[in-house]
Amino acid sequence: MEEELKKVRPEVRIRAFRAIDEPETCELFIQGHTQVLTSIGVTKVTSSKNGWAKNPDAFVIIVESLNGKEVFGGARVHVAGGTEPLPIEQATGALDSSIHDLVWKYAQYGTGEICGLWNSQDLAGYGIGTPLLIRTLIAISSQLGIQSLFALCAPYTVKPVVNCGMVLIESIGNRGTFYYPKLDLIATAMILNEVATLGKALGEDKTSIFQMRESPNNLRINELKNREITIDFELQIPNLDKWDLSQAIESAFKTYQLKNKIDEKEPTFF
Repeated sequence: MEEELKKVRPEVRIRAFRAIDEPETCELFIQGHTQVLTSIGVTKVTSSKNGWAKNPDAFVIIVESLNGKEVFGGARVHVAGGTEPLPIEQATGALDSSIHDLVWKYAQYGTGEICGLWNSQDLAGYGIGTPLLIRTLIAISSQLGIQSLFALCAPYTVKPVVNCGMVLIESIGNRGTFYYPKLDLIATAMILNEVATLGKALGEDKTSIFQMRESPNNLRINELKNREITIDFELQIPNLDKWDLSQAIESAFKTYQLKNKIDEKEPTFF
């Protein structure tokens, strides 16, 4: 554990970046995520596969030490149209092929997926968990210009995404649910239809997301869940001038045309 987490008031940073811009940081993310999944007996999860690190349409948030040498948690936003289908397509396509039509319906206007969320045990009890990371993912998504966001949720992430304005996708699977990544686990398909306005988000979550958007690099939290901790936010994604949503949409259309060639062997889990 880094010295920052041993202090009376631990200090960490939550930072956003484009995956292909920081391969070394992505490797730290991959190592940490793999350890967490392995510890709970999950080994075949599409969102934990490593192709995203070279996907030009994948964006990452990490919880890291101030010196940037250790990553304690993170999550990702994948924009439809990257070098691989959205994780939810890879996860559910073999069970219900209509997911491809649904993704394209939204991809025409810019869509994405939040996925790959994890936290190390080092952060346990400090409040830097699922709700905060989900809010952060939705906050940075507005920078990308996308209008909607998918999520394939483990049971413990359903309530936090609902609080942020997501709704159940009843048209796929068993009224929006799937048995995976194992038969004794249930995943739920959700979507946020209003990334910009967050029309269905609840008060505290909505306020927090807009605060992150208004001050992406000038926000600091000094307490969470009655625990002292300093969290600095650097959420303005660098090098966005080198990325173009219209190109992602064009690529998404090509992917949609080739949907029957999509690899549907392994699931994702958020």
